[in-house]
Amino acid sequence: MRSSFFVALFICAAFLAGAPSPAMADQPPVQTALLSRLAVGGYDPVAYFSQGRPVRGAAAHRLTHQGYEYRFVSAQNLATFRAAPERYLPQFGGYCAWAVANGYTAPGNPLNWRIVDGRLYLNYNAEIQSRWERDIPGFIRAANANWPGVLRR
Repeated sequence: MRSSFFVALFICAAFLAGAPSPAMADQPPVQTALLSRLAVGGYDPVAYFSQGRPVRGAAAHRLTHQGYEYRFVSAQNLATFRAAPERYLPQFGGYCAWAVANGYTAPGNPLNWRIVDGRLYLNYNAEIQSRWERDIPGFIRAANANWPGVLRR
């Protein structure tokens, strides 16, 4: 009986050692919470431009774009997005711009944001955003060079 336990333990360990790790799996093109298709954490991507701040969208004003759900504060913002989604989508699928510049993905936080040259960028947290702000043009160049290849790392 005891030897059966160790055999089972060995088989489980061998299986897990051969299984791909989550870090090696391809990342989806849009950052969302686990088991969710809600983009930008439910914040209205148009509001960053029109109101100059993050505002939570409402389920009553939602739209599916390329398989992901986006929420808006109003029918007007939804229509604005629908007319030109590429203008309002966060860069790098909403992943942290600093992380992408450094060759990996990390969740972008809708509360840590900045619009640069008409594009919305998210960062992981305030500390990372502060690092990113030290050389925004350089980090954007590096992130553009890494994107979308960074999704396959």
